Amino acid sequence: MTTSAPLSSFFAADALAGRVAVVTGGSSGIGLATVELLLGCGAAVALCGRNAERLDTAVAGLRAQYPNAKLFAQTCDVLDAASVRAFAAASEAALGPASMLVNNAGQGRVSTFADTDDAAWMEELNLKFFSVIHPTRAFLPQLAAQRAALGDASIVCANSLLARQPEPHMVATSAARAGLLNLVRSMATEFAPQGVRVNGILIGLVESGQWRRRFEAREDKSQDWAAWSRQLATTKHIPLGRLGLPTEAARAILFLASPLASYTTGSHIDISGGHSRHA
Repeated sequence: MTTSAPLSSFFAADALAGRVAVVTGGSSGIGLATVELLLGCGAAVALCGRNAERLDTAVAGLRAQYPNAKLFAQTCDVLDAASVRAFAAASEAALGPASMLVNNAGQGRVSTFADTDDAAWMEELNLKFFSVIHPTRAFLPQLAAQRAALGDASIVCANSLLARQPEPHMVATSAARAGLLNLVRSMATEFAPQGVRVNGILIGLVESGQWRRRFEAREDKSQDWAAWSRQLATTKHIPLGRLGLPTEAARAILFLASPLASYTTGSHIDISGGHSRHA
């Protein structure tokens, strides 16, 4: 499995030196993997998360791995506009204005149309839209200013393949993800005159705490993770025959956020191992 190539294979250690990146939902999973790659490329990084303990644990690991890195972390609820504005101000004071914003916060809801009530619909739509709207509003002035100073600024939104390939057992999340896909394209058009690029990734099945918990609850305890996840990939008709890794999604985010993608905006990269059936 060729998933652990050294960072130098993709970016030089100082490729993003002098740039500040912001990652929401950065204390675990794809967000944390993205922070690690950004730091490894020399960027200063501000990350946030709702859970203070998990955020502290992530920061401790990052500082051990990158002792000389410029790093700032703060608890923040991306659904609270005031909390996000405070994070944006604190981040700028600590590291300087951001030139890259990664909107990564969010999770899925398993429900059908029949068992999704109004409150659940509102909660899901609120999460998927405002976890992007609030950080984008708060950091857009910094991004526009840094585009003028550095020649490139970007926003990357982590989205799901559900945006184009909805599942009936995740009806609310699928609908909200489709809306986010549209929002990315709209923001890309609106922000282009300011020189701020907006792109996204469409994630398929990626290893996460959710899948690990389902593995722990498996009926056949003789199966190890490798066998169980291969079987899941087969059941889900994933041509590559496995789940993705958080770092594989993070690499796509890193590319879109960096000046390597300087002529790319309003686009999405599919990170699904071939699971996608859309054109």
